[in-house]
Amino acid sequence: MSAEHDQGGPEQTLTARALADIGACADLASLDEARVRWLGRKGALTEQLKSIGSLPPSERPAAGARINRATERVQHAIEARRVELERGAVERALAEGAVDVTLPGRGEGTGGLHPITQTRLRIEQIFRQAGFDVAEGPEIEDDFHNFEALNLPPDHPARAMHDTFYLKGGYLLRTHTSPVQIRAMRSRPPPLALIAPGRVYRRDSDVSHSPMFHQIEGLLVDENVSFAHLKAALHHFMEAFFEQNLSMRLRPSYFPFTEPSAEVDISCVLCQGRGCRVCKHTGWLEIAGCGMVHPRVFEACGVDAERFTGWAFGAGIDRLAMLRHGVNDLRLFFENDLRFLAGFAGGAP
Repeated sequence: MSAEHDQGGPEQTLTARALADIGACADLASLDEARVRWLGRKGALTEQLKSIGSLPPSERPAAGARINRATERVQHAIEARRVELERGAVERALAEGAVDVTLPGRGEGTGGLHPITQTRLRIEQIFRQAGFDVAEGPEIEDDFHNFEALNLPPDHPARAMHDTFYLKGGYLLRTHTSPVQIRAMRSRPPPLALIAPGRVYRRDSDVSHSPMFHQIEGLLVDENVSFAHLKAALHHFMEAFFEQNLSMRLRPSYFPFTEPSAEVDISCVLCQGRGCRVCKHTGWLEIAGCGMVHPRVFEACGVDAERFTGWAFGAGIDRLAMLRHGVNDLRLFFENDLRFLAGFAGGAP
């Protein structure tokens, strides 16, 4: 539109001001503000259009035509400026993301095994050297293998909904790796010497518990197996795992699948039994549960309890990892903070 078309009204001045305002916009946000300022519901040119009604009827057509032409010119200017700003934004993004291929390469950082995996492999290595096999089983289990065959009665608290993740069809997420032992005893005759490491699931979550955690269980079935053998095997394992001389004690306890049963304590690996915050100043750490396999478990697995005896134990791999590495919050292992995990990269099991 030529300048003479706007003569005779304020539209020419408003148009010039609007075009200058639009040209000064440095980004899309300010351009949108300018659009509202000139063409919005209360914009300057919109107000001009509203004021036509106050003019004499003979002047209204010409005034309306001038305002429409001014509005169209400002709209075209806004669209043109928008295209320029968008193109400039793309060009800046490309320039910022450009790679100077002449610069020397930064190389690639090496990863490492997760500390829980390192701990599991270390446990497996120790027991393999002692002649144990490593057995695995499904994480989705049925009631028989997870509870019934292990002599857990129907009213046992471990079966409660608040402890166990139940699935459709009578299945559940295993609450321990003991079902692996049941499957092993039902699939092959004694003698048996195995450990069963793996993920297990319970409804629990705090600094020392997780809904998903890792457990290691051991089983030895043969003729003339004794409780003394169990204690010696556990003591050897604890000293080999923590790489230090440790005292160990067994406290009477109760588990449905073992009889007699005991809790296993070792002298605190952090204060060497002198007493600290971790061991609650007792000098002892509860580390595992153990006992002689209950005859009813043998019966459920078809093992002759008159001929064979056996022992079993269970411990948390995550807790062993926490104690070995001095970690005070279990959740750190599962938050995927690379700064934390980097401290274990390249570490030996």
